[in-house]
Amino acid sequence: GYRDPVLVAATDGVGTKLRVAIDTDILDTIGIDLVAMSVNDLIVQGAEPLIFLDYYATGRLDPAVGARIVAGIAEGCRLAGAALIGGETAEMPGIYSGKDFDLAGFAVGAVERDRVLPRPDVRVGDVVLALASSGVHSNGFSLVRKLVADNDLAYGDPAPFAAGRTVGEALLQPTRIYVKALLAALRTTTGAIKAMAHITGGGLTENLPRVLPATTAARIDLAAVNVPPVFRWLANIGAIEPGEMLRTFNCGVGMAIVVAAEHADDVIASLTASGETVA
Repeated sequence: GYRDPVLVAATDGVGTKLRVAIDTDILDTIGIDLVAMSVNDLIVQGAEPLIFLDYYATGRLDPAVGARIVAGIAEGCRLAGAALIGGETAEMPGIYSGKDFDLAGFAVGAVERDRVLPRPDVRVGDVVLALASSGVHSNGFSLVRKLVADNDLAYGDPAPFAAGRTVGEALLQPTRIYVKALLAALRTTTGAIKAMAHITGGGLTENLPRVLPATTAARIDLAAVNVPPVFRWLANIGAIEPGEMLRTFNCGVGMAIVVAAEHADDVIASLTASGETVA
């Protein structure tokens, strides 16, 4: 169905969020994070994810553990509309000890050559929309783990910021996959979306400027963003300044979208219909 497609590839891991998953034995959703980190990087270029491969390395393979992890990867691919066509499982004794393991993912997508993002016509007067994150996603976990340890908390303790869940369960809320909602918006509001930024390490402060022309800057109304309780909790127990929070965490914004002002309402309507929360 493509006229003049360009292939786009992305690769990523889950970072030290893996440590929380291993220590809590909550392994069923970490695969969703793995897929999300790559496919969300594809969609910001306008590309539809086609295929995904995973790399799973451990000291000694436990088939039951591997099945739980791969089930999460398969669910992530379902959410992204990508085919899980294979991968690699490596036993590496002496490199990984005990239950430790590592994950990496590789995604390939396609986009029409004349629809690659960001577009060159981003200009003053365009509007920046924010899609809500599902939580911490997969960045900043080295600091998260330090704050949990410094405050004598255990991952099995009740989460002060999420009623009915443990600290570990709440922190391991998987990264939201925005692919299907954004593909629908791209297709139903042709030409309205000019650029997108996946808000990962570096937060809004570093990720959004990468997709803007050097002669422009974004004015962000932080008061319009619904900040999930987990970020207020982290800022409080770590006495973290707002600027540092914005550089370290997504702070409630998983994806930023630059749209032409006259089409903003149409894009918001499309994203909302797909189940996204837009600010």
